[in-house]
Amino acid sequence: MNVITLVHGRSTHLANLIEGLESSSLVPDGLWIVHMNEPLGAFISHRFPIHTLQVNEPGGLPLAKARNSVMAIDPAASWVFLDVDCIPAHDLLAQYQDGLERAPEALHMGQVRYLPEGANRSGWDEAALYERGVEHPLAQFREGPGSDLPYHLFWSLNFACHGSTFGRIGGFDEGYTGYGGEDTDFAFRARQEGVSLLDNGAMAFHQYHPTYDPPLNHFKDIVANARRFYSRWGVWPMEGWLRAFQDQGLLRWDDERVEIIQMPSAEQVAQALNPKRLGF
Repeated sequence: MNVITLVHGRSTHLANLIEGLESSSLVPDGLWIVHMNEPLGAFISHRFPIHTLQVNEPGGLPLAKARNSVMAIDPAASWVFLDVDCIPAHDLLAQYQDGLERAPEALHMGQVRYLPEGANRSGWDEAALYERGVEHPLAQFREGPGSDLPYHLFWSLNFACHGSTFGRIGGFDEGYTGYGGEDTDFAFRARQEGVSLLDNGAMAFHQYHPTYDPPLNHFKDIVANARRFYSRWGVWPMEGWLRAFQDQGLLRWDDERVEIIQMPSAEQVAQALNPKRLGF
């Protein structure tokens, strides 16, 4: 079982992800670190091999292209996709292995607990992460490991599948730019291909980083990706964000189109900084 993570900055978060994997009850076959728009790093683990790749895209972070690297690396392997902000619990890989043995052709989506600022400082331990981490509000719609999940709840922070399943879905659509919409598109294409989306108990702890509510820092990407999603599926994704952008007078949005009126100002972006300090 291989692990892949995408990186742009976040060196402390990446170091904690590696530390978490080194405490894993199941040793990964390898960790693949995909550097996006940045130089390759040098990493060593005494428990498993670490490989690095570089993917560059001048127009923004190539998230889809970076995730799709798994098909060039080893399409026959099973893969755990772990966001660089996530510290894996010691049994995360074992939980995924069990889930993939039970349902090898499914997508398996793990759990995430969000950490407050500072919880990932040197000397952290898993018990403290459990104690300080909180569930995302959408976790209330999950019915427990092995149960079916609604496809619109799919999030690529922490999931696993066989390479053959990833290939059947077609990977992530590289036509999406930057942030927003690509996860839901991937899940909808999984549904279209008859691939189940299953809950899994594999726990990861999301390390804090600043977020924006609404995410005006990703305004242009979200609008472009919403248009792409609508052109394929006939429904709008990210409706809450689009509605918030509309309420601020930044765009016109109806059942069939979204038009930008003006870009958010630097002051508007700064005012959208999320004060909860939990990373969602």
